Parts: sequence; C-alpha cells; structure tokens
Amino acid sequence: MTGAAGAANKGGVELHFVSPHLDELDALESEVLACAAWEDRRPPDGVAGLCDWRLAGRISALMRQGAFVGRLGEVTMIPGRPRLSFDKILLFGAGPRERFDEKRFLEVMHHMLDVIAGLRCRLAVVQLPGRQSDLVKAERATDMLLEVVMRDSRRRHDVWTLIEDAEARRRIELHMIEERRRIRRTE
Repeated sequence: MTGAAGAANKGGVELHFVSPHLDELDALESEVLACAAWEDRRPPDGVAGLCDWRLAGRISALMRQGAFVGRLGEVTMIPGRPRLSFDKILLFGAGPRERFDEKRFLEVMHHMLDVIAGLRCRLAVVQLPGRQSDLVKAERATDMLLEVVMRDSRRRHDVWTLIEDAEARRRIELHMIEERRRIRRTE
C-alpha cells in the first residue's frame, strides 16, 4: 500500500492505493473488497479474475450457473476467507464491456457506494468499475468518486484503498497535486 492518502483526504475520505497483485492484496486487512465484472466477458478480468483464481473458480461457477452474470445493477456477496484476506467480496455487474462509459461508471459506482454504506463498512478496498480495462482514466475515475462522495455525506467512508497499478497511481497523485494548486490559486 502506498501513501497518496494525504493527497486525497477530502471531507473525511482518505484514499490509499494498492497494486492489483494478490500478494499485495493479501497484506491488507479489510472487511470488504469490491470490484466489477462484465456481463460479456468470461472468465472475469481484473481483481474479480484474481479472486476467481484464488477461490478456485468460484466466481466463474456462479456465472455459469446464472447466480451472477454481470448485468448492470446486479450485486452478489461471497465470502473471501480463508483464501483471501477479506471477509466479504462484493461483485458488481457492469453490463456489457462495449457499452461502458462514464454514465455507466457512475451508475456502478453509486451502487457500490450504497451497498458498502448499507453494510456500515468504514474501510473498503475497491477496484473502481472499468478501471480493470482502463475504460475510464484513473484520474477521471478518482475525480468522479470524490465528487459523488463530497456531495452526499451518507456515502462518506473513513478509508478507501483503490486498486491501481503504479503508473495510474502516479498519475492520480500528480493530478491531485495540480488540483490542489488550482484550488489555491482561485482562493
């Protein structure tokens, strides 16, 4: 986990980052891991794919059985322990990959925020929707997350750990520094 935490401490939301690798995810202690899966991609990719591998194909089996297919608005919760360091894995349907855009990103992200808040979870490890395929740029995804959270106090969480690779993390950190400078110039 790396520190851009201070860089994104807005309104009580503190962001941390972790790389999308099982050894780094294993080092985290969190109640919830949240990620999205496509309706038209098998096996799942991104962190959902890593979890599927670690759970011996359990997510793929749910998809084959139709218990979770990745439709927009769909969510399922599966236990992560003992194979993963998370109590719960929340899988959110993101719909067909080809139709994914910023509007869909916001729909899935709002759903993630609502479900995590409903669980009364203050710590969450999250791969923002579409980030596993870079369909929404890291900086834009982080901006949209923070905008939504700042507008609605019910959606605030103490600490979120975003799953991003080193390059995306660097771009987010630089973007946040520039945003702070821009805000200071306008004050």
